[in-house]
Parts: sequence; C-alpha cells; structure tokens
Amino acid sequence: MRDLINIKYWIFDLDNTLYSGQTKVFSEVDKKMSAFISQKMGVDLIKAKEIQKKYFYEYGTTLSGLMKQDGIDPHDFLKFVHDIDIDWLPKDLKLRKELIKIKEKKYIFTNGSHEHVENITKQLGIDGLFDGAFDITDADFVPKPHLDAYEKLIKKFDIDPNQSILIEDIAHNLEQAKNLGMKTCWLKNEEAFAKKDADKPYIDYKINNLPSFLQEINVLRDN
Repeated sequence: MRDLINIKYWIFDLDNTLYSGQTKVFSEVDKKMSAFISQKMGVDLIKAKEIQKKYFYEYGTTLSGLMKQDGIDPHDFLKFVHDIDIDWLPKDLKLRKELIKIKEKKYIFTNGSHEHVENITKQLGIDGLFDGAFDITDADFVPKPHLDAYEKLIKKFDIDPNQSILIEDIAHNLEQAKNLGMKTCWLKNEEAFAKKDADKPYIDYKINNLPSFLQEINVLRDN
C-alpha cells in the first residue's frame, strides 16, 4: 500500500462509492428511472423495470439504451431521475476528515450528472473538497466502462494515469483504468453486477470501507 503514498490524482466514482451502497441512495434513483420509462413509454412499472435493466446490461447505462433505442432527450432523463430527496443521508465526517488530508488532486468520475454530484457531496458534507467532477455530459453520454470516457476524463483534467488511482464499486469499470496505467481499487459489495469480475488481475486493491482506506494511506504518509 506504500506505493499509494505518492499518488498525485485521486479519482472517485460517486454512487455507492463516496457513500455506502447500504444506504440505498441509488435505489431511489433506480425507482425514478423506472417511473421515467413508465411515463414516457406508457407501460406499467414492471415492464418499465424490465426495459431499464435490459438497457443497463446491454449499453452500460439505462440512459444509453434510451438514447439509442428510443431517442430520449438525455437532459430530461437526468433531471428527472436525479431529483431525489436525500435529506436523511447523514454527513460522513470521517470521510471529510480524510479527504481534507489528501492534498493532491481529487476528482469525481461518474455516469451520473453534475447536479447529482452536487446533491450527494453537499449532503455528505464533502462539497468543495474536490478539484473537479466529470459527468456523463462531459463524456458526451458515452459511459464507463467505454474507453472513450476515461480518455476524456484524462484530457479534461490533464491527468497522468501513471500517477493516478481510480476507486470504484463496479469491478469491471476498473479494467480500462488499469489498461491506461492507473492503480485500481474496488470497494467490495454484494451486488451481483458490481462484483462480477472482482477476481480479475486488473484490480490492485480491494477494500471494505472508503474512509478507513484513506485513513490508512494518510497514516502511512505521515510516518
């Protein structure tokens, strides 16, 4: 783990990474996706959920499928599905403390929207601690795990992949990062889709808790 002391660019996924997947925040977004599809296509919620998951598995995100198959305006979709109430989500004081200690560049890399980034980080109490965020609009709606998204992230923030680490809850989203030269870290979870490929050699670190992992790095750096 000492090789992470000199990392210059810390890149974090957003959903189920900066907050625990056990909080079920993303399940609220998930419900809104089904509702959006139900309203737009005139189908019941059961059918809408089937369409949602089909597109997710085939295209990487539900939005990509809706754009390609149904001509949906991505901005309408993003505004609708990220309009969720998360006032109940507690602030993460430990995460805030450890992020503040990391003086190197810190970025958020998400298939969500900038509005969602702002909403989540503000509620967690970690807003203002990142040097930038790269969302699905920055990626021209081409999501992780497509290589193009990673390359656009690197170009936008002038990142050196060989001095970077990506922390993600979806294991296969780490493959392209590793191919580009980044260190990779998988945040363990029991979601079938997220843990698929978790045994692949392109994953350098596997962790149970993000704040504790960052604390370990910070302790090593101080000693």
